[in-house]
Amino acid sequence: MKRVATLSALACLLAVTAAAPAVSDAPPAARGGATPAARGKATALDTVPRRGVLRVCTTGDYRPFSHRDPKTGHYSGVDIKMAEDLAKSLDATPRYVATTWAELVGDLSAGRCDIAMGGVSVTLPRARSVYFSEPTRTDGKTPIVRCADKDTYQTLRQIDRPGTKVIVNPGGTNEEFARSHLKQATLTVHPDNTTIFDEIIAGRADVMMTDASETRYQAKIHPELCSLHPDKPFSFSEKAYALPRGDNEFKAYVDQWVHLATHDGTYRTYEDAWMK
Repeated sequence: MKRVATLSALACLLAVTAAAPAVSDAPPAARGGATPAARGKATALDTVPRRGVLRVCTTGDYRPFSHRDPKTGHYSGVDIKMAEDLAKSLDATPRYVATTWAELVGDLSAGRCDIAMGGVSVTLPRARSVYFSEPTRTDGKTPIVRCADKDTYQTLRQIDRPGTKVIVNPGGTNEEFARSHLKQATLTVHPDNTTIFDEIIAGRADVMMTDASETRYQAKIHPELCSLHPDKPFSFSEKAYALPRGDNEFKAYVDQWVHLATHDGTYRTYEDAWMK
């Protein structure tokens, strides 16, 4: 009787085990649980070619990466050319969605665009809300000043003194960097990043600390201004493209596209057209 009872119990255990769902060691994305399709949401890798339009959030105020002509509304810049290239690879055309640095992450997260481009710096606070592609270039904050003052503002210590007028654009990493490093200098937030360098030329500001790539470009088009040690900036950062959080298929595609563009000369060609 004991043998019969034991066999009966074993049969029940095997039946329960067989009915239980299998557990996989594969990551959620491999099992389909983390993909947009599995959540009932289509990936941009499918919707963009179907729509024929790649919606690009961009500020349009950050040369050499993204600039919107106020008279014509035409966009140009390194990342505008890259947007055209990405759209073409997806059998689509780019449509630019105006945004600001303060609203960029929110606009992308809300689905107003498929990607954010235009000199976007990778930061951990942003990475909590969006994905970032493989980086396109390294960068960092460095000063741009009137050339007559280039020996006066070489270091943060020289900049952060009473009487120094530092200017920043609002809502981005420039303002964040200035506020975290300056305690004695006077800080002014200028709302228009397209005219901010005119403030330095006119003497209403002394210094702006922004990405070395931008200081190089602005010094190129404004002979009165000098970019200080752009090869040795105060900080380290990377430029990349912001993508919707959770869309792993689209991120994988954009990563591969960026990798190819930064290794086959495509990105360098677009950048050289603005920087040299």
